[in-house]
Amino acid sequence: MKKITLLLLLSSAVTFAQLNVSGTVSDSDGSLLPGANVHEKGTSNGVTTDFDGNYSLTVQDDATLIISFIGYQTSEVLVDGQSSVNVLLIAGEQLDEIILVGSRSPRRTAVDTPVPVDIIDVAELASTTGKVEVNDILQYAAPSFNASKQSGSDGADHIVPASLRGLGPDQTLVLINGKRRHQSSLVNIFGTRGRGNSGTDLNAIPTSAIIKN
Repeated sequence: MKKITLLLLLSSAVTFAQLNVSGTVSDSDGSLLPGANVHEKGTSNGVTTDFDGNYSLTVQDDATLIISFIGYQTSEVLVDGQSSVNVLLIAGEQLDEIILVGSRSPRRTAVDTPVPVDIIDVAELASTTGKVEVNDILQYAAPSFNASKQSGSDGADHIVPASLRGLGPDQTLVLINGKRRHQSSLVNIFGTRGRGNSGTDLNAIPTSAIIKN
């Protein structure tokens, strides 16, 4: 009689119980932290706290939660089968006061005039920046002034259209010693700045002739 031996291989699957964990995230002062990141360590499973600092997340019952928030130290909390986990974050490195350093002189702008007036020392700027044309100097010194050379744009290669506060070149009044400076005979076309306008050629004014009163 032939004996047949059957070998049965039993496989067992180990399953981990999942748990729904909820709670709040707050700081040492008791203030709730909306938008804090809460995620399960080692996975991509995570949420952010709502406007009231609450969160709810389904994780493994032995999972570790990582909680982080800008300006606070990251915290790790072991769930250990708990369904409610409240987290207290400790404030980390805080930003110091912000100090703005500007290059403008406080005496540059005249505030006691009917309209804003900026007084610019062109001679000083020309010697410190290396700019020799009036348009370049004003564009460097005045944020509201815009002038840029354009190539392949008919006469705009030679007469640079300048604009002040986004207006057209013909909307900028140029006075020399109180007298109005005439506009150029060039009408800007072909896609240049201020099409259809005829502005003043500021580069025709030599910087050496401008003095500060």
